[in-house]
Amino acid sequence: MKRETVIVIDFGGQYNQLVARRVRECNVYCEIYSYKTDIEKIKAMNPKGIILTGGPNSCYEEGAPTYTKELFELGIPVLGLCYGAQLMMHVLGGKVEKAPVREYGKTKVFVDTNSALFENVSPTTICWMSHFDYISKIAPGFKISAYTADCPVATAERPEDKLYAIQFHPEVLHTQEGTKMLSNFVYNVCGCAGDWKMDAFVENSIKAIREKVGNGKVLCALSGGVDSSVAAVLLSKAVGEQLTCVFVDHGLLRKNEGDEVEAIFGPEGNYELNFVRVNAQERFYEKLAGVSEPEKKRKIIGEEFIRVFEEEAKKIGAVDFLVQGTIYPDVVESGLGGESAVIKSHHNVGGLPDCVDFKEIIEPLRDLFKDEVRKAGLELGIPEYLVFRQPFPGPGLGVRIVGEVTAEKVRIVQDADAIYREEIAKAGLDKDMGQYFAALTNMRSVGVMGDERTYDYAVALRAVNTIDFMTAEAAEIPFAVLQTVMSRIINEVKGVNRVLYDLTSKPPGTIEFE
Repeated sequence: MKRETVIVIDFGGQYNQLVARRVRECNVYCEIYSYKTDIEKIKAMNPKGIILTGGPNSCYEEGAPTYTKELFELGIPVLGLCYGAQLMMHVLGGKVEKAPVREYGKTKVFVDTNSALFENVSPTTICWMSHFDYISKIAPGFKISAYTADCPVATAERPEDKLYAIQFHPEVLHTQEGTKMLSNFVYNVCGCAGDWKMDAFVENSIKAIREKVGNGKVLCALSGGVDSSVAAVLLSKAVGEQLTCVFVDHGLLRKNEGDEVEAIFGPEGNYELNFVRVNAQERFYEKLAGVSEPEKKRKIIGEEFIRVFEEEAKKIGAVDFLVQGTIYPDVVESGLGGESAVIKSHHNVGGLPDCVDFKEIIEPLRDLFKDEVRKAGLELGIPEYLVFRQPFPGPGLGVRIVGEVTAEKVRIVQDADAIYREEIAKAGLDKDMGQYFAALTNMRSVGVMGDERTYDYAVALRAVNTIDFMTAEAAEIPFAVLQTVMSRIINEVKGVNRVLYDLTSKPPGTIEFE
């Protein structure tokens, strides 16, 4: 699909995905690549602009991530952020040193509003700084266009070559006018048209899928979650009866969820899909027996998923394509995009086995963040209650049960989670949170119930506020609601005598437990 693109070159910064997300909010498509990406590949992509991310290194040290000077001579606009700004100066003849005063946090920045970057930005604005090094000397031909009390070069630019270096982080929400600055870069400097919109994405995707599939048969891995549901409806509109949706109930779903999914997508549901339900609970439990390491669990679940689909494909006969609801954060967190470390293997990305018995895997949502998937779902006419349902990981409760997975543990976390979701909905909090669920820790502790000693499990409650699921903060649930949930879980769920509330943000944690 041909489209204007801004690329993010990742130097190991913690905000790399956020940079791409903010660019997309400007209706400009954006992808992340490692700093190790060859210059010829970048030339072939012909991007409208290039953004260099932050990173933990000092650009002047031996072995630090770097890039060839040629990048800045392509005639393509380049925006360096934090480490990326320092690297630009270092490579082009400026000087970067340890800062006499470290800046971290919200900082008052004085900007030159005549700069193309700062059009309609306040002359004095609040930005997020996070750096030990600083630009002590700008590269030849550059001029300073922003500064702080402690940082003489908050921004430097060489407008005639469309090169801009920003010491702070415009991509984080703490930078009050950061989105405006990034918008100025992609529109004022890069000259983007801003045609990355969901109506165009849906229309173009349907056309591309039809061309790719032709007369072939398609098998869709339908979990009932938001991503796979949107993928299924998109494929249904593209190829109709050529599509069969296989729903694998692996015994790791939320309480009653298997029946709910069948009610929505099955023969009595709202969609004309060839729907097959496979009850494979015991098969998955056997494979997971004795396994407690999170990555191993994910890979086992991922491989078993594929094996089930292959078996169903043989029953259907000559299936050419497998469809999955992979989304962009899955790709990046699985270590297949940018310079990020592998955070966790998603069952439909890093968890795939080496040998897959399909001609090709189609991942129509692979380029989208979660909120973009939801926009696509609405564009496809999927009802809001489905589009905005609580996210659920492909490995299901397998990554919400710390340690070995057993049928008994699944029963405990299903019951606890159902109570938690019910009370959140009763309190009217369900629409205000990005994601909330109960998880089962591997901790057992002593308790007293009915004057008797107990030695049972601790359930952890998780609730986060997030927009794009790349960063998240713990939600502030009223204490009375938490007390009610705690009381009900301990009284109604056999095997639990303690309830905890997880306050960890993302980062440093992830939204899921494993």
